Amino acid sequence: MKPATLIIVLIAAGLAGTAGYQWGKQKLAAEPQQAVVKVERKILYYRNPMGLPDTSPTPKIDAMGMDYVPVYEGEGAANSTVAVSVDRLQLLGVKTETVQLRHLARTVRATAAIQVSERSLHWIAPRYEGWVRQLHVNTTGQQVTQGQPLLTVYSPELQSAAREYQLAVKSGMNDLAQSSIQRLRNWDVTPESADQIALLATDYLILRSPVNGVVLEKTAVEGARFMPGEVLFKLADLSTVWVQAEVAEQDQAMLRVGQTASVTVDAYPGEVFNGKVSFISPVLNPQTRTVQVRVELPNRNGKLRPAMYASVQLATDKSPAAVLSIPTSAVIDSGVRQMVLVQVADGRFAPRAVKLGQRADDQVEVLGGLGEGEQVVTRANFLLDAESNLKSALSGMAAAAQPEPVEHKHDH
Repeated sequence: MKPATLIIVLIAAGLAGTAGYQWGKQKLAAEPQQAVVKVERKILYYRNPMGLPDTSPTPKIDAMGMDYVPVYEGEGAANSTVAVSVDRLQLLGVKTETVQLRHLARTVRATAAIQVSERSLHWIAPRYEGWVRQLHVNTTGQQVTQGQPLLTVYSPELQSAAREYQLAVKSGMNDLAQSSIQRLRNWDVTPESADQIALLATDYLILRSPVNGVVLEKTAVEGARFMPGEVLFKLADLSTVWVQAEVAEQDQAMLRVGQTASVTVDAYPGEVFNGKVSFISPVLNPQTRTVQVRVELPNRNGKLRPAMYASVQLATDKSPAAVLSIPTSAVIDSGVRQMVLVQVADGRFAPRAVKLGQRADDQVEVLGGLGEGEQVVTRANFLLDAESNLKSALSGMAAAAQPEPVEHKHDH
C-alpha cells in the first residue's frame, strides 16, 4: 500500500474511533438518567420515626427533632402487618380480647365536701328590742334539744303590750285587746292563755331551741342589748347533711335527680355512706368547668361533719342497647386519632384506626374501624413503657432480633 493511502486509512480509523467513543460516552451518560427514572417511586406519606400512629402528607419533624420517614408506594402492604414469634409474644406479655357487643355503664367520680343542709338552719333573731338577762347555752358547738332554753330576755315593749292587753280586757275594750295580741304575734310571741300573758307582763321571756341540733354561732352576750332582727344564735340540725360534689363538664349528660350516690370520707376508710342526688346546678362553674351536684345523706350517728372532704361515685344506667365495644386499654391515642392493634392471624398484627364513642369504666364504644369477633391487643407492657417501645409495636415487631453493631476500637 502506498504511503499516502496508508495515511488516509489511519486518519479515517482515528475519526471512527473518536466518534464511537463519543457515542458510547453519551449512551453511558444517558443510561443512569433512565435508571433513575425507573427506580423513582411515589411517596405516599410520611410516618412518625418512633412508630407512633401519626402520619403527615408533607415532610415533618417530631417533638424530638427527628424527621418523619417517607413511605413509598408499594410499601403500605408490606408494613400493614407485622409478625411476632410465640416466644416474643410471651416475652412482651401480649394479650388480646374479642370485640363484642356490651351494655355499657359508667361510674361518675367526683370530689366533694360535706356541708350543713340549708333546710336545717335556724336563726334565733328576736323581732323586738331587749336585753339578754341570762344565757342557758353559752358555747359554740354545744348540742341542744328541741324546747331547751337558750336564753332569758327582758323587753319593755313586750311587757308594755302584755299590760295593755290586760287593761283592755278589764275595760271591755275588745278592739284594743285584739290590737295588743296582734302586736305580740307580729313579734313572734304567741301566748296561748291569759295566764301566759299575765306572766309576760311581769316577768322575763325565755327563748327556746326550735330543733334538735348544734350551735353553729353564738353572738348573744349576757347583759348585752340586742336590736330587732339581730341574730343571737345560729342552730343546725345535722341529722341530714349535704354533700356538694363538683362533676366534670363532660360527665353532666349522665346526671339525673334521684341518682344513687356512694360517698366515702378519709376519716372512715372502707365505710360507704349511701344517698340520693337531690339537686343538679343549672349553671356551670366557669373557673373549674364543673357542675355542682348535691347529694343528701342521713347522718344519724353524727359521723359526717361539715367541711369534711369526700369522694362521690354516681351510678349511671346501662346503655339501653348493646353496643360494639373494646377495653380502653386496647386504644393507642396519639392525640390526633385513635389506633388499635388487630390480630389478623396467629402471631400477626396490624395497626388500625378506629372511631370511638361513649366510654364506660373500662370499656369504650367502637363506632367504626372494627367488626364483632375481631381480636385486639389489650395488654402489652412494651406499649406502655415508652415511645421507643411503641415503635417496636407498630413498626419493628417483625424484627425479633437484630445483630448489634460491632464497636471497633482504634489503637492510638
